Amino acid sequence: MQTLDMNDIDLRAVNATLQGAAGNDTEFEVLNLRGSHAVAVGLDAPIDVTLHGSAGYYCAGMNKQAKITVKGSVGPGAAENMMSGEVIVDGDASQYAGATGHGGLLVIKGNASSRCGISMKGIDIVVGGNIGHMSAFMAQKGNLVVLGDAGDALGDSLYEARLFVRGSVKSLGADCVEKEMRPEHLDLLVDLLSRAGMDAKPEEFRRYGSARELYHFKVDNAGAY
Repeated sequence: MQTLDMNDIDLRAVNATLQGAAGNDTEFEVLNLRGSHAVAVGLDAPIDVTLHGSAGYYCAGMNKQAKITVKGSVGPGAAENMMSGEVIVDGDASQYAGATGHGGLLVIKGNASSRCGISMKGIDIVVGGNIGHMSAFMAQKGNLVVLGDAGDALGDSLYEARLFVRGSVKSLGADCVEKEMRPEHLDLLVDLLSRAGMDAKPEEFRRYGSARELYHFKVDNAGAY
């Protein structure tokens, strides 16, 4: 394992090393983050990176193939525009975690703040705690699994993403409705919870999705747009 200590090298050098990883260099640890922003961004190789400490905004953004584990919490925009791979946050996440994510798995073991999964486009997000307001706003594709509670306006202007919440939902956003939990959804939850290392029963969750009333403009619904 290669160790990158941010007491000795700067952020640019850390990211350049991780982005250029090849050959036998497949395991890295980064020490003394000190809340640095944009750590481990733009990775595109099947490497394993462990970040020791909490990070600032856009940690692990644009990830592709890599497995990135954060031994702390993260600021806004963690795993933003993620394409594949895994990002695991041992602590909490600030606003818009997993925003616009196209693929891969984001696991937040603590709580996530507002707009978690905003405009998600295929990413799978599993949150061990609660999520804040406007989560999954305009979510297009993928799965958001929440073991705790959800704040106001969950799934506002939702497209085809699937939302699963074990706890309470303060309110649903425009065009988001509760839907039937069918056997294929229980199977999906078994897989996602297992991959995320979460201990929960799929039968305890409720499913939410789009009512599809906002797909086309209707003058009678003008007040909802």
